[in-house]
Parts: sequence; C-alpha cells; structure tokens
Amino acid sequence: MREAYSELFKKIQAGEFVFTGELEPEKTTDLHEVIEQARALKGYVTACNVTDNPKSCAYTSPLVASYMVQRDAGMEAVYQCTVRDRNRLALVSDLLAAGSLGLKNLLALSGDHTTLGDNPGALPVYDVDSLGLVYLARKMVVDGTDLVGLEIEKPPKFNIAMAGNPNAEPLEPEVLKCERKTLGLGEYGADFIQTQVVFEIEKAKTWLKEIEYLNTPCIIGIFPIKSYGMAKFFNTAIPGVSVPDFFMERFKKAKQIDDKKKKKERYLEINIDYFTDFCREIYKTTKAAGIHIMAVNYVQCTPPLVDAVLKA
Repeated sequence: MREAYSELFKKIQAGEFVFTGELEPEKTTDLHEVIEQARALKGYVTACNVTDNPKSCAYTSPLVASYMVQRDAGMEAVYQCTVRDRNRLALVSDLLAAGSLGLKNLLALSGDHTTLGDNPGALPVYDVDSLGLVYLARKMVVDGTDLVGLEIEKPPKFNIAMAGNPNAEPLEPEVLKCERKTLGLGEYGADFIQTQVVFEIEKAKTWLKEIEYLNTPCIIGIFPIKSYGMAKFFNTAIPGVSVPDFFMERFKKAKQIDDKKKKKERYLEINIDYFTDFCREIYKTTKAAGIHIMAVNYVQCTPPLVDAVLKA
C-alpha cells in the first residue's frame, strides 16, 4: 500500500468516497476571491485543485495560490503543475518549493498548448512529458533524489495524481497512457487518477471498468454549467465531450427566462438535478474513489450537490 501524506489520499485509502473542488487564480495579485471560494467549500470537499495557467492563459502561480489557500482558508490544495511551462530545472525547483510550503498533493499535467492561450506566441517547453513529471516527483518522494540521482535534503512528501480522459476515442490509447504512468512505472507511478470532465454516465462507467486492472484509485470529473451558452460550447467545441440532449434542452428552455435571478436559479436547479443522479450512480454502483467538481467560480453549486448525493 502506498504511503499517504495528504488528507485526501488518506481518505481514499480508507475507502471513503471523496469530493474535490477546483479553484482558478486568474490574472491578479489579489487572491481574496479564490480564498473565499475555498472557505465556502470547507466541509463539502476534502481538497481543492488549484489550476496552472488553464487554457494556456498567464495567471497567478498555482504554487503561491495553493499555499495561500491552505494557509488562509484551511483547505487542502491539489497543486497542479504542467510541463508546458517548465524545464526539469524549474520543475525540481517548484516541487522543492511546494514541499517547503507544506503542499501534499500534486497533479502532474502536460498543459494545453500555448497557441490556445492569451499569449499564443509563447514557446512551449515540454522538456519532459507528464509521465516524466510523475516519475520525477515520485523519485523525489521515494528516493530523495532528482532525475540524475542527486540527493535532496529533506525531500518533499506528495501524493501524486495523473489525469485521464474518459471521452477519448478510441479509448484504448488513453487507458494505455494511464497504464504507463501507473503499472509501467511501478513504485514510481502515480498514486491516483483525476479525470477530465465527463457528462455521460455510461462513458464514466466504461472508463472505470477499463482501468480497473490498474488498481489505481480514480476520481471522476464533472463540470456544472452556468449557462446555455457554456453548455453549447462544451457540446460543440470540446473534442470528445458531449452534453446529453435532454440536459441541453433544459438549459435551452431556461435561457428563455427573462428574470436574470430566476434564470440563474433555474440553471442551478438543472445542475443539481442532473449531477445528483450522475454522482449517486457513480457512488452506489462503481468503484470510483470520488467526484471532482470543476465548478470554477460557481461554488454555490457544490454544497447542495454533495449533500444530495451523500444523503441519498
């Protein structure tokens, strides 16, 4: 059994069905709003992911934001780190800093390509890939060394997550990627998986069945939607992601409501109804370790959803 350093991984190993949230520090030096969102999620989620330049937009460092979320909100952070922006020197430096700041969860990511972001002329790095980052982080934790075997004084102690995509078509190559980052690395593999957003319950259940042989805990990602426009965007612009037709129809009808307050209330109601059923199905009929709720800037959705799932 892997050693558990974070409260999140301790709960996963104890067999508790966990919920995690997501926070996005934007282009600002004021993290008050992010910290307040983390405070609002306390008691409902075990930890919050802190994003790393999502969609390749240059935002506040997730290293600093993760530390402040833990220090000021008392919320355990999942520090996201991409290989897009850092060579191996910077990766080692940031992981050492994360250890110094008391961070205990790391999500190793490739990162969206820079051409998709707000500085499309920026050069991507990709000195190592996300598998290399998982291996580097585990080397630091297990062996107390970097990639070339240089010793680290008081090495960091993380539980390390990797990403998986249940929407991939075909699915087999994505499953094999996860195998490489878990079984393929042996003791240097990832501790658990967090998936990309998935709307269709059968896709989530198929994914969980396909990766069961990895014996690696998996948290399924969902994305509550704030508006019809966002739902349409997911349905048409995100490869492999499809929003169920009846879910789209509910949002389309809600869009016709003139009163803005009532429209927002209806959108929230639709999300709670749909994702309560989705999460209950995952909770009651699968071996998933939990649900990752990617409700960025939509924290009002999380408490009633978690309550509804657990009280069912």
